[in-house]
Amino acid sequence: MTNPTIDPQWARPYSRRTFLRGAGGVLGLLALAPILEACSSDASAGPFAGSPAGRVDFANWPLYLDRSLVKGQVVRPSMQEFTRQTGIEVNYREVIPDADAFYGEILPYLAAGKPTGWDIAVITNGSTLTRMIDLGQVMELPSDRRPNFDQYASETLAKNPSYDLEPFPNAHTMPWQSGITGIAWNPDLAGSNVETLEHFFSGDLPGKIGLFSDSVDMPNLVMLAAGIEPETSTEADWHKAVQWLQDRIDRGLPVTFFKQNYVNALANGDVVASMAWSGDIYQENAIGAPEGLQFATPHDGGLLWTDNMVIPAGALHPVDAITLMDFVYQPAIAAMITEFVAYVTPVPEARNQILADADAAPEPAAQEKLRALADSPLVFLPEEEAAALHTYRELKTDQERSAWNNAFGRFIT
Repeated sequence: MTNPTIDPQWARPYSRRTFLRGAGGVLGLLALAPILEACSSDASAGPFAGSPAGRVDFANWPLYLDRSLVKGQVVRPSMQEFTRQTGIEVNYREVIPDADAFYGEILPYLAAGKPTGWDIAVITNGSTLTRMIDLGQVMELPSDRRPNFDQYASETLAKNPSYDLEPFPNAHTMPWQSGITGIAWNPDLAGSNVETLEHFFSGDLPGKIGLFSDSVDMPNLVMLAAGIEPETSTEADWHKAVQWLQDRIDRGLPVTFFKQNYVNALANGDVVASMAWSGDIYQENAIGAPEGLQFATPHDGGLLWTDNMVIPAGALHPVDAITLMDFVYQPAIAAMITEFVAYVTPVPEARNQILADADAAPEPAAQEKLRALADSPLVFLPEEEAAALHTYRELKTDQERSAWNNAFGRFIT
């Protein structure tokens, strides 16, 4: 059996989900220590009764919110505007390197029925989020306290998610951003466009291909390549997909498994093509380093994922949390976030604001960049394209999760 290469220097695809980005990178991953203080809510009247406490503790992934430098200090313009309008201070921290890792940090508090220290956390749809909902570890949201969500949220990308329909749609989640898992390639090395999974896994490319060594994106994408619908897949399908990939590796398919920095590997020629997240490639090309990397949603199957805002059970400031969660659905605020993160926004009306910002920009280069963002289908995903994408297999029991990990474990580091 031929073993795939697992390069230890690549620790996970970066940008949205990591904490290294060269010049202009984030300030660093802060410790996941809970920030505990006295509860100001009247629990007997329900967690969302009463007025805001004046503070919200917000845990998110790195590089996933607008930021700028003012006198050498990092500020978050959208959060500053929220504080200006509401008087609620935002303690925003980039402390989620991976949904499972973050969940492992807060689980002891959730299991003990204690506050985690976070009022909002951003969790990707998948087994971790499903488990948190099923175990009652996230609060049920008040449907009457999110008017911006009701008015501006995308019917396709934000409302009625398959993973959160009971007891009513979006009962526990409000999307933060979405993205596509597809294929990226270096056009100077690949020799042709790589727009199908069949081509990507064919072995015909002139160099190595890259796969994530994670337990979510990689297994679901491999299933699509093997002709399996991930949403309805069975344990037998999982083993079939593993064998499908192993057979290709045994026949000489050169694969490197990544945990970060696949973008650098593409730019440097360490791989000629890689599975990739749409926003990573858009961001990197937008800042000009590296230039020219291409991205495609495979014609024979791509994945749509969503990072969701949730309120962990026992949150100390739930009124403040739902106020902020609804605030970011205002098109002007959603545009501020989108102009920085360049992922799929859940607020289609943000496009008009971005175009207005382009018209108001003083420099032609800024105008061009903003108009390109507004016109990008990787940011404002057409509804028909979104409907054609696949989603992750939801693992609802410990038995399923164990079987899944046993099946794909040889490719997960």
